[in-house]
This record gives sequence, structure tokens and C-alpha cells, in this order.
Amino acid sequence: MAEKGKRRGKCRRSWREVGTRFSTLLRDKPLCTSWEKKMVARRERQAVKEMSQQLLEGRRREKEAKKLRREENLRRRLENERKSEVVQVIKNPLKIKRMKKKQLRRIEKRDTLRALQQSRPRGQRE
Repeated sequence: MAEKGKRRGKCRRSWREVGTRFSTLLRDKPLCTSWEKKMVARRERQAVKEMSQQLLEGRRREKEAKKLRREENLRRRLENERKSEVVQVIKNPLKIKRMKKKQLRRIEKRDTLRALQQSRPRGQRE
């Protein structure tokens, strides 16, 4: 059996520690910091937070500028393509009916009135 001097728990296993009540446990005192130290730590946290916000804002601005530049380039490219393309106005709609499928795929509708006005000098009429 177990030795007389050893205490045994309810389950009668001598190698287990007997449970102690929570109120009897020794507790560490909470770390006490002075008001100045708290304020210094708070200012440091605030500075770190502000710096991270600035970095995020900078990245966001760069991304926005890149997006705007890309949209501007695409718009300019499309505008230049429209300026440089050769336009042939189909006045006879029967021609479209006679066209083959492949030719019909290549046809694109455009507002030719503006192109005609730009190419014709002002004051002249046909």
C-alpha cells in the first residue's frame, strides 16, 4: 500500500497531486506601470498606427493614379485608331444583302457624319 506520510486524493492514486483550492493559490501581483510609461507606450502605438495608415494611403493613391493613367491611355489609343481608320460609306443597302458572311463580319457601323464634316472644309457644299 501507500506510505503513511503521503496524502492520497479521492481516486487513491498516490502519484497524483491533491488538488488545491483556487483561493489558496499564490497569485502574482499585476505589473504596475507608471502613468508616464503608459502615455509613452500609447504615443508609440499611435505613431505606428499613423505610419501604417500613411503607407496604406500612399499605396492606394499610387494604385488610383495607375488606374487613371491606364484608362487615359486606352481612351487615347481608341481615339487614335478611330482617327486613322479608312472609312468607306455604303450608300446602297443592296450591297450589304449581296455580301458574303465573311465580308459582313468585317463591317462595323460608325457615325460617319462627324467624319465627313471634319474632312470637308467649312463653307463648301456638295
